[in-house]
Amino acid sequence: MLGTLDTAPALDRPDLLAAPVAAAAQDLPPDEVLVAPIDPDLADTAAFCASYDVGLEVSANCVVVAGRRGEDVRYAACVVLATTRADVNGVVRRRLDARKASFAPMADAVEQTGMEYGGITPVGLPAGWLLLVDAAVAATPWVVVGSGLRRSKLVVPGLLVGALPGAEVVDGLAR
Repeated sequence: MLGTLDTAPALDRPDLLAAPVAAAAQDLPPDEVLVAPIDPDLADTAAFCASYDVGLEVSANCVVVAGRRGEDVRYAACVVLATTRADVNGVVRRRLDARKASFAPMADAVEQTGMEYGGITPVGLPAGWLLLVDAAVAATPWVVVGSGLRRSKLVVPGLLVGALPGAEVVDGLAR
């Protein structure tokens, strides 16, 4: 399941975590949040899974969506397995009560989260953000997701992802 990842408790390796992720990890069970260093050039899902022998079915992507209604912009993070895609224009748009929803521009996602693009994770998101977690992620015993940095990945129980602050487990979030 974890392929060739060399994991350690995340709290033992704060150098492998973005600042908001390190802060949020302090409030999580230490034996359930692991981190592994990776080559930052291999952080994108397909390259990562192939290089580290991690199955797509246990790799989760966290995407930032911006929903607009008039001048109001609302952000949500969506966590789906790498074998699927988030239903941005259906489920996410309706949940944000937005007229239009799309992936947030890279600069906005990075600025809002304090994380690197390609490493954004559900752990340590800004307060008040909606966190939508596909039910398949929450049902996966362990998932590999970003650490806030491109040079590492977190390994956490799917149930923990679904129980993070602001999280809602949603059936049908992913297609």
